[in-house]
Amino acid sequence: MAHTLIGTVTSDKRDKTITVSIVSRETHPLYRKQYTKTRKYTAHDEKNEAKKGDRVQIAQTAPISKTKAYTLVKVIERSHGTVELKEDVNKAYEAEKIGADEIAKAKAAEEAAKTEKADKVEGEEA
Repeated sequence: MAHTLIGTVTSDKRDKTITVSIVSRETHPLYRKQYTKTRKYTAHDEKNEAKKGDRVQIAQTAPISKTKAYTLVKVIERSHGTVELKEDVNKAYEAEKIGADEIAKAKAAEEAAKTEKADKVEGEEA
C-alpha cells in the first residue's frame, strides 16, 4: 500500500500541481522541548480540483516529474475562503496616519502663527 499523508494545500498556482504542507509536532530527544516541523510536498492534481486552504490526502506514487512523487487522493475538507486583511489594514492605517500628520502640521502652523502674532503685539506694547 502507498504511503499516504494528510495536509493543507498552500499553493495551487501551477497547472495540475499543488503544494501540500504537513505540520507535525515533535519532541526533541535530549531537551524534551516540543517544536513544530513543516514539510512541503508537491502533488499531482489531474483535475485541478484542490484549492488553496483545502485539507487533502495525498499518496506516494512513482515519480511523475523532478519534484512530484505524490498524487491527490481526495479533498477531505474544502477551505472556507481566505481573508487577507493585513495589507488592507496597513493601507488604512497609513492613510489615517498621513491624514493625522497633515492635521497635526496644520495645527502646529496655526499655533506658530498665534504665538508669532502674540509676540508682535507684546513687542509693540513694550
